[in-house]
Amino acid sequence: MEPAKTYTFDELCTLVELPSRTVRYYIQLGLVDRPDGANRGARYATRHLEQLLTIRKWQSAGLSLERIRELLQEPQANAPPTRRRGPGTVEVWSHLVVAEGVELHVESGMSGLSPEELREFFRGVTAQYELIRGRKNQDGIEGNSND
Repeated sequence: MEPAKTYTFDELCTLVELPSRTVRYYIQLGLVDRPDGANRGARYATRHLEQLLTIRKWQSAGLSLERIRELLQEPQANAPPTRRRGPGTVEVWSHLVVAEGVELHVESGMSGLSPEELREFFRGVTAQYELIRGRKNQDGIEGNSND
C-alpha cells in the first residue's frame, strides 16, 4: 500500500491558489485542521486540501466565513449549501465557448464542482463535441447547415 500523499505548507497554498496568510488565518479560525507535526516538520494531507477547496467553493457561492464554519460543523457538510437567488444576488459563472453557437454556462458555487473538477468537465464536454463533429463529418453530413 502506498503512503498517503502529504504536502508542505507552501505546496498546499500553491495547490489551492490561496495566499499563505489566508491559509494560516483559516487554520487559526479552526476552519482547517492543524497540520500533522510542527514547525518545519509540519505536513498537510489530502483532508487539508479538501477543506481548503471546500472553503473556496463555498466562498465563491457567497457564503461568509461564519456560515462556512457552521456548515463544516454540521454532519452533512459535504452537501453544497443552498442559497436563495434574488435581487442583488451576485453569482460567478464560468462560460465555455465550445464552438460557434455552442456555449456552456456553469455557476461555480451551485454546481458543487471544485475548480479542478470544473476544468475536467469542460475538457470532457469539448472532447465529446469534437467526437460528435468528427462522426458527423465522416458520415458526409455537412456541418454548417442551419437545421
